[in-house]
Formats: sequence, C-alpha cells, structure tokens
Amino acid sequence: MPTNSRAALRGAPLILGAMAVCVALGYGIVVPVLPTFAASFGVGAFASSAVVSVFALARLAMSPFAPRLDRRFGERGIVVSGLLIVALSSAAAGMAQTYLALLVLRGLGGIGSAMFSISSMSLLLGSVGPELRGRATALYHGGFLIGGVAGPAAGGLLGGFSHRAPFFVYAGTLLLAAAVASRLPSIQSADAGPNPPPDRSVGELLRDVRFQAACFSGWAQGWNSVGVRAALIPLFVAATMYPDPRQAARWTGVLMALAAGVQALALYPAGAVADKVGRRAPMVAGAALAAVSIGVAPFTRSPIWLGVIMAVYALASAISGTVPAAVVGDVAGKQRGRGVAIFSMSTDIGAIVGPLVGGLLVDSTSFAVAFGVGAAIWAASAGLSSRIPSTRRRYP
Repeated sequence: MPTNSRAALRGAPLILGAMAVCVALGYGIVVPVLPTFAASFGVGAFASSAVVSVFALARLAMSPFAPRLDRRFGERGIVVSGLLIVALSSAAAGMAQTYLALLVLRGLGGIGSAMFSISSMSLLLGSVGPELRGRATALYHGGFLIGGVAGPAAGGLLGGFSHRAPFFVYAGTLLLAAAVASRLPSIQSADAGPNPPPDRSVGELLRDVRFQAACFSGWAQGWNSVGVRAALIPLFVAATMYPDPRQAARWTGVLMALAAGVQALALYPAGAVADKVGRRAPMVAGAALAAVSIGVAPFTRSPIWLGVIMAVYALASAISGTVPAAVVGDVAGKQRGRGVAIFSMSTDIGAIVGPLVGGLLVDSTSFAVAFGVGAAIWAASAGLSSRIPSTRRRYP
C-alpha cells in the first residue's frame, strides 16, 4: 500500500476504529445477558426478543433526521452527543425494575445510537477515496469486532453473577468512546476536488442496483446478526444444551467471543479484496456462505459444533458487513449522509423484524424454521448481489 494510503487510513478511520472498540466492548458485554435479563421479568421469547428490536426501532425512527443534524451541528459533535445519550440510557437500564422500563430505556439508547453510527459512517466514507473504502470500512468494523472479542466473554462471566452489572460497564465504555471521538479532527471530504462525484437524488440512489443490493444485504445482516445470532442463539443454547440460565449465559458469551474473533481477523482481508477485485464477487460469496451456516445451525446439539458453525457465519458476516458499506460510499457521492441513513434504516428494519419474527416462529413452530427463514433471506441477498456490474480491477 502506498505511503499516502497508509497515512489516509491512519487518520479518521483509525480514530473511529478506536472509538468502535470502546462501543463494542460494552455492547458485547450486554448481548449475552439482554434476552435472559428481559426474561427474568416473567415474559416469553417474543417479549424477550422485543427488547432487542426496540433498540433498532428507535434507531430507525431517528435515522432520517441524522443527516440534518450533521449539516447543522457537524458530524463530530453528533457522534459525541449520540454516544453520551446511549451511555446514560444504559446506566438507567441497569437499574430498571420492570420490563416496561427496560423496554423504554433501550429505545432511548437507540436514538443515540442512530446519531453516532450514521454520523461516524458518513464521516468515514467521506474521509477516503473509493480505492480505500473497503479497507477503511474494515478498520472501522474491525474496531467493533476487537471489542466484541472480549465483550461477550466478559458479559457471560458477569451475567453469571448479575444481570445488571453489564449495563453499568457498558455505560462506562461509551463514555470512553465519547472521549476518543472528541479527538476527531475537522475532515475535508476525499470526494472534493476537480472531479467530484455527482449530487444524486434519493430516487436515483434507490434505482441503482448497487445501492439496492447493499441495502438488501444490510437488511439481511440486521435480520440474522441481531434477530438470529444475538436474539435466538442465547435462547437456543438455553433450550437445547444448558437449561441453567447462568451456565447458558457463560457458554453463549464464549461462543460469541469466538465468532467475533474470527470475524475481526477476516475483516481487513475482505475489505482489501473488495478494493482490489471489485464489490460483486465478495458480496455474493459472503451472502451464500451466511445462508449455508445459518441454515445448518439449529441441527446441532453440541456447543463445539455450534462454535464451528458460528465461526463460519462470522467469516461470511465479515464480508457482508464490510463490502456493502463501501458500495454505499461509492454510489452516494456528495449525498453520502442520505445514503448512509437509508442503508442504516435497511439494517435496522431487519434488526427490528428479525427478532420479532424469529421469536414468534420459535414460540409457534421451532428453532429450525426460524433459522431457515434467515438462511432464505441471505440466499436472496446473494441473488441480488449477483446483478451488480463487475468492477474487477477498478480500484488500485
């Protein structure tokens, strides 16, 4: 990689990656205990999954307003403000005495999450040119995954002693993330210059098959990574392997930490491949691999084999979580704020509907059916991604 490329990646992408480490460390601590904490209030699988969905629902409602806030107050200020909102709501959630209070506080956290996530991604995509967007996005998502390696394991251990402690730790890591984000410099868009990309309307974006494929992939990622992996895997482990809730939380934390480690290792190579050979082939391969791994997961009763399956899904998720975001940066041009907001909303719709439908399917049918629906969605994503025009060797 040329020296100037290395310098570009050491700027905003590296700072945002460090911020992401702090965010993901705390989120990973909360994930293993969130469904079981909700269940401790005496609710079923559907209501337990709704605690996961409400966070994404609030993000979805807030997303259309995030680009406007960016234009008025600046991306850096909105990133920091959003992180502080999530921190305060998480600390309050740790003190919740009713299911309804937990549900409302998770929703407030979703508002702050939309603010910082859309603003930080928009800032990231504008800080580098198209030849580096795959790798820059990988660094950013890599920060989330590095935090995710330690977070679930620590959350599983903390959950074995208290369902409330992880929320306070999460609040602390978010405060640290806000301190890191406050050090972001003022950034001039890498798209500025003698030949800037065109100012595309929302309608033009929505008609672009590349943007359609990226948003559908985001929807599939939200449905499966939140609706299946985060919401249903803990319930699946508890129902089929470890009836003791504390033991189930510990094992779920270990399995998620393993998957996060695999995903973190695969992110940068996935971004580099997308920069070298184009976006289409990695997106098709990632979606197809995700479909297979999600489809076979409910047929194992061994935590070891489930760990292997989750590791394979993590590899697929590394590809499908990195390349579509780079595609959004490629096609959105100067309207990257709108493009990121639409892409984020697509992901959030999947994250809202996935846990709810998955919980309903588990309650009314079986885990196999719930996981099978997720696999079918990934298969459809692979088909749509195959329609992206080839860009082999487009990026140096």
